[in-house]
Amino acid sequence: MAQNNRAEIGGFNYSRTGSMGRHGLPKIQTQLEKSSAEVCHDDSTTPVKAKTIDELHSLQKKKSQPTTPITGSQGAFAATMSEEDRHRQQLQSISASLASLTRETGPKVVKGDPKSDGQKATHVEHHLYDASLFGVSDSALKFTHILYNLSPAELYEQAIKYEKGSFITASGALATLSGAKTGRSPRDKRVVKDEETEIELWWGKGSPNIEMDEHTFLVNRERAVDYLNSLDKVFVNDQFLNWDPEHRIKVRIVSARAYHSLFMHNMCIRPTPEELEDFGTPDFTIYNAGQFPCNRYTHHMTSSTSVDLNLSRREMVILGTQYAGEMKKGLFSVMHYLMPKRQILSLHSGCNMGKGGDVALFFGLSGTGKTTLSTDHNRYLIGDDEHCWSNNGVSNIEGGCYAKCIDLSKDKEPDIWNAIKFGTVLENVVFDEYNREVDYSEKSVTENTRAAYPIEYIPNAKIPCVGPHPKNVILLACDAFGVLPPVSKLSLAQTMYHFISGYTALVAGTEDGIKEPQATFSACFGAAFIMMHPTRYAAMLAEKMQKHGATGWLVNTGWSAGRYGTGNRIKLAYTRKIIDAIHSGDLLNATYTKTEVFGLEIPTEIEGVPSEILDPINTWSDKKSYKDTLLHLGGLFKKNFEVFTNHKIGKDNKLTGEILAAGPNF
Repeated sequence: MAQNNRAEIGGFNYSRTGSMGRHGLPKIQTQLEKSSAEVCHDDSTTPVKAKTIDELHSLQKKKSQPTTPITGSQGAFAATMSEEDRHRQQLQSISASLASLTRETGPKVVKGDPKSDGQKATHVEHHLYDASLFGVSDSALKFTHILYNLSPAELYEQAIKYEKGSFITASGALATLSGAKTGRSPRDKRVVKDEETEIELWWGKGSPNIEMDEHTFLVNRERAVDYLNSLDKVFVNDQFLNWDPEHRIKVRIVSARAYHSLFMHNMCIRPTPEELEDFGTPDFTIYNAGQFPCNRYTHHMTSSTSVDLNLSRREMVILGTQYAGEMKKGLFSVMHYLMPKRQILSLHSGCNMGKGGDVALFFGLSGTGKTTLSTDHNRYLIGDDEHCWSNNGVSNIEGGCYAKCIDLSKDKEPDIWNAIKFGTVLENVVFDEYNREVDYSEKSVTENTRAAYPIEYIPNAKIPCVGPHPKNVILLACDAFGVLPPVSKLSLAQTMYHFISGYTALVAGTEDGIKEPQATFSACFGAAFIMMHPTRYAAMLAEKMQKHGATGWLVNTGWSAGRYGTGNRIKLAYTRKIIDAIHSGDLLNATYTKTEVFGLEIPTEIEGVPSEILDPINTWSDKKSYKDTLLHLGGLFKKNFEVFTNHKIGKDNKLTGEILAAGPNF
């Protein structure tokens, strides 16, 4: 069975007789390229079209007058340990992280910036270094300076001094460039397939997990570590994931850029000085050598980019991409593996809490309004993107927010606008060269412009980012076909079905080349990051909802009175009224009717919302066209769900049957 899976998703064919690539090199073809349509939906972006670094840099700044003048050219540390011994043990831990697995050597690490005049550096002899060992490399004879958990101000200085394309904007945020890659590279993501992961992970059609072997991972790890060791200095962040102290994970990020260090400083949970002293050995380590490419002739590689996860070694290696989001989502994938093994549900969702303690989860793909609807000045923000649901309640995985900036305005998103200040990282934005005001509508570098900031920059953020068990689970869909109701109350089986489906529709303007509505599905509303089969997460969600009395809702933020192009998008004011009625509990007491095909329960009346739009058929003048469109969408749901039906869950497969029965019926 394992061989069949390997042939299905890992059948790499290194053809030296096929078409030629650049510079006369044989083009490497893979089965993945041939079946790219089977890769799960993802929000990655196309590479920048700039041909040189200078050209990329020129895209970042808009010319203005007057121009800016150009001048010049193991285990926790003992409480009684001395500060000197603690620093030495800390450096030994970092030194071990940077050790070469092949040569069992690495650099002598030194704490401090090599460019700082008069700074006394502390260093530790590499405890594995022995001149008599075979294969000693030059990196074992040099010092590598470790810039450890620097403050945002120090990272600003490092970026401005040494990283071209880094500028301080008018609001105080640090504007940076991520290089040629301005989005994630899902086709270059690899996961080591070993005896444990072969059984536990989701492999095959529809899965985001593309296999690699242990040896190939170590080849890439060696390449990344060698590159980092060759540098005069590297940045090291020791931080946490998960605000629940009982289940938090210690992570170490080793990177070459101040931008990456500041990004992770914002996105992970920042330890206190006392927690840092007792940090000890990390649970997971990232080696970010994104400025250096992988060798594309290494087994399993299809380009110069490779993002590799080894769950057994608890390590991640990044080569050939400087896009910071790879680190964020790589760690999210790790949590999607580690947490379910502890019977904790990991979720790609927003989360907020009312003043009475009622918690709501928001799921939704790009363009569904997840960020807008989960941001509510009358409620506390627990988190915007990644959460865990344990026996203790919900907790944010991250310590920050990663918001889209395209077309950002103060009127529409005041909280995000005000969070873009000193300490915030702005990725790939364009600004005025003279006054450094950012033009958020400008797409010269990419449409995927982003801001990364600590969650405490949001005024109503709940610190610590934890809350009680959710009362409402809200699944958002932007239905451009215009046939889903504005709101439906879901049974547990329906919640599982629509959670596994992860539906929304792309419309013109969302992606290039799309003129008609196009259904897209992303399992668990985040297929690019899940590790196990979607039904496992869905079953855990249903179990927790049933145990804690949570209600599932399907909210359509898309079209009414016709499909995209003929109908109208449901007004945001109406959707907010619907969400308010869910939070208050009023919708639980409403009168409901059932729709055709999808069998959805819809309320007959909601205060502040016109009753006629609650049942979509009422808003269509052409009833036959409505029914045809409804059947068409139901067919798309059924076709998408075929890939999940071969995975049996529940006693005697009963649960799988219940989930299927909760889908479209015609």
